[in-house]
This record gives sequence, structure tokens and C-alpha cells, in this order.
Amino acid sequence: MLEEEKRISDLMVQMKSYCDAVLIQSDTNRRYFTGMLSSAGTLLCFPEESYLIIDFRYIEKARQVVQHCTVIEQHELTKQLTDLLKQHHAKTLSVEAMTMTLSEYHKLKRELRNVVELDDSDKLSRAIYHCRTVKSEAEIKKIRAAQRIAEAAFQDILTYLRPGISERDVMMRLNDTMQRFGSEGESFPTIALTGAATSMPHGVPTTERLIQEGDFVLMDYGAMVDGYHSDMTRTVCVGRPSDKMRQIYETVLAAQTAALQAVKAGITGRALDKIARDVITDAGYGDAFGHSLGHGVGMEIHEYPNASPGSKATLESGNVVTIEPGIYLPGEFGVRIEDFVVIREEGCENLTLAPKELLVLEG
Repeated sequence: MLEEEKRISDLMVQMKSYCDAVLIQSDTNRRYFTGMLSSAGTLLCFPEESYLIIDFRYIEKARQVVQHCTVIEQHELTKQLTDLLKQHHAKTLSVEAMTMTLSEYHKLKRELRNVVELDDSDKLSRAIYHCRTVKSEAEIKKIRAAQRIAEAAFQDILTYLRPGISERDVMMRLNDTMQRFGSEGESFPTIALTGAATSMPHGVPTTERLIQEGDFVLMDYGAMVDGYHSDMTRTVCVGRPSDKMRQIYETVLAAQTAALQAVKAGITGRALDKIARDVITDAGYGDAFGHSLGHGVGMEIHEYPNASPGSKATLESGNVVTIEPGIYLPGEFGVRIEDFVVIREEGCENLTLAPKELLVLEG
């Protein structure tokens, strides 16, 4: 059985007591269950059979790639859905409540009002998240490959950083290198900041801000392989750092090390966050760590589960999550160190191999 076919089967088992059929139209979820990248298409699944209805632009590719669903060229979607729902005697249809807009829902409800009852709960979305949260070894292999590309870009950028280079220059160099090494694209808009701007956790790179002697350079970025993301942050210094810069860096590294040593299946996101946060708080910088410790990563850059003060998640073997503590001092500088790991029963597999000791580059 193909992995995507098993995913649909597992999903329909979860949804069996709630509905007769499910409708999947969001790009990421459709790719997860079909294995095909497209900007359009409708996946209609019944316990006994699944259908991908897709327009002329993708029909040839779909017939080549998607072997576990019946592929149908889209002409009149409402009629095609109606015919299939009647053919399978479906009375209830679940939709992706967490990704479908209100307008889309009302339109579908109006078009199918005499055919099926729509389930507008979040049951389908939550079932899909449950499927996607625990990664298979095949998925982890793709995530690992994306991370190797990101790390190749990191090794390259270390040879490029010097005073006078703009943040945007750094961003473009990282992006270009990842694409040359095979990335589908950036996991998210690459963050490359220098000097005082490193105190902004998600600052936007500019052409105006240039690296100066003694600056921190913070880079948060990732590559993509077959739809799967990587995510890493490294903070390096161009020129000699101050004693305060070193002390802050070592505090963030100690917080991350403590979390990496503690993370394993069964720990809650809240407890994991607290382990790292306590290290930073004890050092006197608790108010300067204002974001969560980490989040899930997969076919989207932010997935469930998360590790935060309010998290109710319990980490499971097969989850992939980031560990990214930081300290941010407005007007001065900021430091973030981010790895991401696969949760295992007795610990974790760290997918991030790039060095974490404070790298001081010649100015």
C-alpha cells in the first residue's frame, strides 16, 4: 500500500463515526493525501474509494502521479460531487473547517443542500492534524534532507559575512545557495538581521542595515524537500563580541541544551518550555524571552504540537519540533539558537548538525 493510500485509510477510520465522506481542498492537505503538488483540486474520500477531481492544467500530471485515487477531470464540480455522493449513498460530508472560509462553506452548503448534510465541526481538520503530527520515517527522511540543504547554506554564508554586507545580501545568498543545492524554495521568508535589529525576533531584512564590526548576525531560515520544511536559527558575530554579548549567548545556549536533554515522548509542551525558560529567568532575562520555545514542523512551517507556557500538548514519538530559546534586548542586540528534533521514546534525534558554539568571524 502506498503511504498516501494508508494516510487516507487511517483518516477514514478516524472519521467513520462522524460522516460518510470527507472533502479536502486545501493545498497542503491535498498534497499530503495525494502526493501531488498543485494549486487547485478537490479530494473526495469515502471508506471504500477516493477521487481526485482536478482541472485541465493538472490532469495529465495527476494521472501519472496519483495511483491510489480515481482521477477525474473537473468540468462541473458541483454536479460531479453530487453524482459521486449519490453513487456512494453518502448522507453526511465533513469539510476542513479550520482552513475553509465562511464564504466557501456557505457556497458549498447551498450547492449541496439537497444532497448531503455538511458537518461544520472541526473533527476533520483535527483528524488530519493527528495524521500529520506523527511523522513516518519516510517523512523524517525528507525533513532531514531539507535540513542538510539548509546547513550547506550555513557553511557557505560563513565565508561570505563581513562588514558592509546588507541584511538583504545575506538573505539572498542563503536563499540562492539553498536553491542551488536542491531546495523547492524557502520554508518561510528568510530572516537575516544584524546589529541592534537582532532584537526583533521576526525582523525583516533591509538593504539599509549593514553589518558592522562587532555585530551579531541572526539568521533564521529553512529549505524544502518534497513539501517538507526545515527550520534553523544561528547567531554569529562578525568581529569581536563584547563580554555582555558572550554572556547572553552562553545563557541562550545553556537554555537550549537543558531543553534538548529533557525532551522525549511524554513530556508536555508546557513543561519543556519551562525548562528552557527557567534558565533564562534565573539569569535575569526572563522578560526578554517573549515567544514560545518551539513548534511542530512538517509540510507547514508551524504545525502542532507547540512548546509554550500555555501548551496543553503532550509530545509523542514521531513529532518533529523546534527548540529555539532567545533573549532580545531592544536597542542592543538579540540572540536565538534553534535546532529541530524528532521526538523519540527515550529522548530525541537532533536533525540540526550545524555548530552552536559562538562563532566569531574575522571582520
